[in-house]
Amino acid sequence: MIDLLQEISGSIKRNRLRTLLTGFAVAWGIFMLIVLLGAGNGLINSLEESVSNRALNAVRIFGGTTTMPFGGLSEGRRVTLTTKDLAETERRFADEVMSAGAVVSQSAPPVAYGTEYVQQSFVGVHADYLSVSASTRLTEGRFINANDVKERRKVIVIHRKSAETLFGKTHTDPIGAFVTAGGVAYQVVGIYGDLGDTSENNIYMPFTTLQTIYNRGDKISRIDLLTKGLNTLERNEAFAQRYRAMLAKNHSFDPTDEGAIWINDQFTNYVQTHMAMNALHIGLWVIGIFTLLSGVVGVSNIMLITVKERTREFGIRKALGAKPRSILWLIIVESVAITTLFGYVGMVAGVATTEWMDFYFGNQTVDVGLAEESFFKNPTVDIRIALQATLTLIVAGTLAGLFPAQKAVRIRPIEALRSE
Repeated sequence: MIDLLQEISGSIKRNRLRTLLTGFAVAWGIFMLIVLLGAGNGLINSLEESVSNRALNAVRIFGGTTTMPFGGLSEGRRVTLTTKDLAETERRFADEVMSAGAVVSQSAPPVAYGTEYVQQSFVGVHADYLSVSASTRLTEGRFINANDVKERRKVIVIHRKSAETLFGKTHTDPIGAFVTAGGVAYQVVGIYGDLGDTSENNIYMPFTTLQTIYNRGDKISRIDLLTKGLNTLERNEAFAQRYRAMLAKNHSFDPTDEGAIWINDQFTNYVQTHMAMNALHIGLWVIGIFTLLSGVVGVSNIMLITVKERTREFGIRKALGAKPRSILWLIIVESVAITTLFGYVGMVAGVATTEWMDFYFGNQTVDVGLAEESFFKNPTVDIRIALQATLTLIVAGTLAGLFPAQKAVRIRPIEALRSE
């Protein structure tokens, strides 16, 4: 065995540049596979985290603008949702809708406590708003509940930064304190934060309270639904069509006019995102494997060249009684040695690079408007996958050396001695 290793070492030393170039191709292949998988995992993990923060049965409905004429009415009409739409939703879709609520937005006067004030927008919400909103996180107190909505209570939930501005200097407990806005007193019942602490310009209150105080009538900005039993794309699509038909009747637009209202279905978004993640993962594997194969082909080529250069040597060996198996073993072991050595180097470099990406980029976020979300999370590869990929490379290297080895075994001594 020692003689075999010495012979392989000597062969590699005689062809250092060629061996290094081939080994670099092998190392680069496994390195790129691990880095690509790590980067892909970073993107996939961030998408999965983003999706996990949302209720998959949440549906949001927004008013839009008609894009086609209907019933003698021209296109370009603005469709504004109303509380009638909300009531009819609860009545007609009781089997599919677990809860329904309205969201109403309103610019507001400064909200003051003593000499401190903040300039913010009021958002009237329903009791299940936190289940639909992915960015809002209650940190103290409570959120708006069903009784607040029913009784039109003057209660609000403010952002933690707003609480610090209004109450920080006086060290007053915000929960239970009263603030004023436009001569109206509101009681603070809760403090919220968000994923990126960027939504401090919103103050939440019952949507019925906002409608009453600001004379919004029955107009609402959005309808939020939590559905039940809609666990397939087909069921969600059928529900959306029937819901669109109901709103089309209420607001006199063509049921096929998708611009008239916008339906944001989280389940459909989740399925589409999941399909995109699978396609990304498969694509990265395909690219990485082809990169890996380029290194394996390089190993096979260098073994073929080795056999060509050592044809006379192998012929003399066979003439002196060397068994074909010993020559076969010599070529295969040399192929495995090159593949294993440089494959290990590529694996270590790839794992180190993914750890570096995780350290420097793993916690970075991007501003998506309402909040900040991570776009690259834990871009690493399971060490078992890295080892499996390296073992696969070694097996492939063994097979790559098999064909040149078989060619060496078939060399006839008399022909080998004639070769130059």
